[in-house]
Amino acid sequence: MAHRLGLRLRIFLFFCLMGLGGSAVVLLGLWAGYARTGGADPLDAFVIAALVSVLGLLALSVGVWLLFDENVARPIERLAAQLRSRAHAGVETDLDLHAARYLGDLAPAAAAMAGQLSASALDTAGAIAAETARLEAEKARLASLLTEVPLATILLSPAHQIVLYDGQAAGMLAQVAHPRLNASLFDYLERGAVEAAYARLVRTGREVSLTAAGADGAQRYSARMKPLGDAPGYLLILDDSTATLAPEAARPLVYDFALLDQPEHAGMEARRLQDLTYVVFDTETTGLLPHKDDIVQIGAVRVLRGRIVPGEEIDQLVDPDRPIPPASTRVHGISDAMVAGAPGLDPVARSFHRFASGAVIVAHNAPFDMAFLRRQAQQSGLVWDHPILDTVLLSAVLFGASESHTLDAICARLGIAIPEDRRHTALGDARATAQVLCRMLPMLEARGLATLGAVLEETRRHGRLLEDLN
Repeated sequence: MAHRLGLRLRIFLFFCLMGLGGSAVVLLGLWAGYARTGGADPLDAFVIAALVSVLGLLALSVGVWLLFDENVARPIERLAAQLRSRAHAGVETDLDLHAARYLGDLAPAAAAMAGQLSASALDTAGAIAAETARLEAEKARLASLLTEVPLATILLSPAHQIVLYDGQAAGMLAQVAHPRLNASLFDYLERGAVEAAYARLVRTGREVSLTAAGADGAQRYSARMKPLGDAPGYLLILDDSTATLAPEAARPLVYDFALLDQPEHAGMEARRLQDLTYVVFDTETTGLLPHKDDIVQIGAVRVLRGRIVPGEEIDQLVDPDRPIPPASTRVHGISDAMVAGAPGLDPVARSFHRFASGAVIVAHNAPFDMAFLRRQAQQSGLVWDHPILDTVLLSAVLFGASESHTLDAICARLGIAIPEDRRHTALGDARATAQVLCRMLPMLEARGLATLGAVLEETRRHGRLLEDLN
C-alpha cells in the first residue's frame, strides 16, 4: 500500500512525521519537567525538560534523515547513475525499480523513457551498422595492402606526433620503444635530422630525403618525407635502414586521423578528457605490502580518444628475485618457474615509463600499484610525475560513495564481462579497467566534468575511500 503513495505526498508525510514527532518530544520534555516541579527548585525540572526535548529532537531528526536517505536520496542517486550509464556509456542493464519503489512514478517513467530511447537507438544502429560494415571491409583491404608493401610508413602531424603506422613501421619503432599513436617521433628518431628535413619540406613543398639515427643511437635509417598536399602533417617512409627488424606478428594498421588537427594546450589539466591519452595498467605481486613485496607481472593498454588502441599493450612477467608465496600464486597463477629468466623490475619499469610518456596513468586502486613503482624509482631515478586517475574514485563520483567500488562491481554495473581466465592477470585486469574508463569518460563529461583538472578536483573529495581501501 505504501508504495502507491505519490512522491510529493511521501515527502510531505516525512516532514509531517518530523513535525508531529517534534511536538511529541517537546510535550514529553515538558511533562518530565512538570513531574519534577514537586521539588524545591523548579529550575532543575525545566533543565531536565530542555535536555529531553533537545536530545529527542536530535534523535528524531537523525531517524527521519536515515529514512529519507535510504528511501529517497540514495534511490534517486542510483537511478540517475543508471540513466547516465545507459545514455552515455551504452549500458543496457535494467533499471533497479525495486530500489526506487518509494519514488512514486519516477522510476517507471524513467524506465519507459530509457526503453523508448533504446528502441530508437536500435533502429538507428541498424542503419549505421550496415554502413560501418562496408567501411570496415574497405579499411581491412587497405590495411592488408599497406601491410604487404615492404616499406615502413608513418603518418605524422605538424607537431611530429604519430597519427598512423603500419605493420612494418611497428616493427621498426619497436626496436627503440613500444609503438604508440600520438607519441612524438623524437621518441624513436633523432630530433635534429627530422626537424631539418621538415623545414626543407615546408619551404619547398616537395619530397625530402633524410638519414636519421635512432633515438637510442644504435641504428640509422634512410627515409623519405612526403607532404600531404593541403592536409596538415607529412608522411615518413623508411626505404632502407641498417637496422635488422625482428620478425613481428601480424599487426593491424593503427591510426587516428583526428590527431592531425589536435589543438595544442598550455597544460594537461586544461585539456578535454576525450583529447587525452591514457595508459591503463595493473600489476600482480608477491603480496599486498608495497614496502616489502615485489611485482611479478605488469600489464598495460593505451586508450586514445575514448577507445582502446589495438596492439598497443604491455604484458610482461617480472623476476622478483625471490620466491613467490604459494598463497599469491593461488590468486594470480604466476609461479617461480614462470618468472625464471624474465627481466627484473628495473628494465621493465623503464620500458613502462616510456610507454606512458605524455599520458595520464589510470589504475584501479592506483596508490597500491604506484607504491611498488615509486619504491623502485628511489633506486633507479625514474620520476613518476604523470597525472593519475583512479577508477575507484571515478566510480564514487559517478555512482555515489556508498556503492561498492570493486573492479567486479563496477564492471557488472557497466555491463563489462571479464573472462574468467583473465581475471587476476595484469593484462586482463588492465583491459577490464580500460573498458571501464572508456565507458566512464562520456559519463563524466555529461556530469559537467569535461577537463582533466575538473575530474581531478572532484575525485579529491573521495580520497578517503582509497585510504580505507589500503
